[in-house]
Amino acid sequence: MYSVNVRDHFMIAHSFQGAVFGPAQRLHGATYVVDLELRRPELDADGVVVDIGRATTVLREILSELNFRNLDEESAFRGRNTTTEFLARVVFDRVAERIARGELGAHALGLTHAKVTLHESHVAWAAYEAALPLPRTALQA
Repeated sequence: MYSVNVRDHFMIAHSFQGAVFGPAQRLHGATYVVDLELRRPELDADGVVVDIGRATTVLREILSELNFRNLDEESAFRGRNTTTEFLARVVFDRVAERIARGELGAHALGLTHAKVTLHESHVAWAAYEAALPLPRTALQA
């Protein structure tokens, strides 16, 4: 399996509900370094996994939707603990949606899996990975 990884970051504020979170129940900030890994079993005709420039742009656009936000005030997250694990899945789903819409271009047609890792610090991180649905452009062909 071949893979390409692109990286960016975003900063948020949030709080958690539940005694298990201790002092993190109070409003606090987090800065996440985000790795997006895209995989496919074979390289495309140009010898690449995906257009790295497009992957970088798409990741930056997705993270800009979250950057400098208090997630407690975002209606999409109402009633949810926006843990690192939860946010990894949110970013994954948004990337998968953009791939399905064809926003990563023709190079993305052969992508089969993705993994999103959010690094909370140099010693703690969480990830979500899964198979990708076929891009809509591939389904239309």
